[in-house]
Amino acid sequence: MDTRDLGRRAGAMKDLHLEVPATTGWGAGLARVPEGSDVDLDLRLESVVEGVLVSGSIRAKVDAECARCLEPFTWDEDVDVQELFVYPPQDARGHRVDEGVDDEEDAPPVIEDDLIDLEAMVRDAVVLRLPIAPLCREDCPGLCAECGALLALDPGHRHEQQDPRWAALGALLAGDPQDQQDLVRDTVHDDEKDQ
Repeated sequence: MDTRDLGRRAGAMKDLHLEVPATTGWGAGLARVPEGSDVDLDLRLESVVEGVLVSGSIRAKVDAECARCLEPFTWDEDVDVQELFVYPPQDARGHRVDEGVDDEEDAPPVIEDDLIDLEAMVRDAVVLRLPIAPLCREDCPGLCAECGALLALDPGHRHEQQDPRWAALGALLAGDPQDQQDLVRDTVHDDEKDQ
């Protein structure tokens, strides 16, 4: 974005309304902004003593998968932004001074040749707002832990829960009659040994 028409006098403003395509890699966890989808920018550029203050709002379409039921869903994410882009350091004659590489992570972005790059600010603002584990709705019941059935479609879904301590008796009821007699005989025989 060109800032030359703002000049360097504090208080000059410029409103900006843009629709730009999202680049690749706008995502976090199960949510992402599709590459190439429209991102609406409603921004104000304001000249201040240190540089250009960019503030306003961003709207982007988000595609996601529910963390509980894995069903796809979408929503529009609205994000407020405010970022200061600073002028590069200059000497008394207005010539740029190279102060070396700035290793500070929180250092504000620098205006290069009267141009500011809004992409990193927009991408970071949107991606940091995306939930890591989005839900299609707050009360999403998710999937059945036993069979993977979608519980939202079958609210009464359940499985017979049998106490594992009774599994041997269940095998008796479900098995071959000859196996049942052998199991009873072995059990009685074991009981007689114990006495």
